[in-house]
Amino acid sequence: MSTNVTYAPAGPSGLRRFLDALRQNHAMEHATIHVISQRHPHLQLMGRTTPGGFYLYGETPTTLVASAASEALARLQAGESSLAIHPRCGTNLAVGALVAGAATMLALGRRRRSRWEQAPDILLAITLGLFLAQPLAYSVQERVTTSADVSDVRIAGVTQEWFAGQAAHYIALERD
Repeated sequence: MSTNVTYAPAGPSGLRRFLDALRQNHAMEHATIHVISQRHPHLQLMGRTTPGGFYLYGETPTTLVASAASEALARLQAGESSLAIHPRCGTNLAVGALVAGAATMLALGRRRRSRWEQAPDILLAITLGLFLAQPLAYSVQERVTTSADVSDVRIAGVTQEWFAGQAAHYIALERD
């Protein structure tokens, strides 16, 4: 089961295909986690996207992961693009940190004050930054880090692996 994703793309079109594949794989990761969470709301999962597919970490039967990935693909292909966005995505953390950091730097300004005098401004800036970051992070997921257009994607295989005693499933994806 090979994949059509190039790990060392040559030229702009190769880089574009590589990035598009990553974005599609990220969308499939989110969609699969959504489907599993709908079936088993208390199950704890974590995902990680790779150029050839994605990993799901957590104690789940392989049959559940395989059927959820198939359903996720079908639902994305049917136009259910909201499955590509996930509230616990690492993109949200990164955007939140960037916005909160920028807001904090603005709050500090150029005036020299003691740390105690700056503390209320810093806390307010962080809180405001994190509040504003959530809708921005969803937009970044939708426009930058995921692509719900998986019309050319198919599942090549689902395998279970173990990392440091932790169960993981690798979902390999191919493109037409």
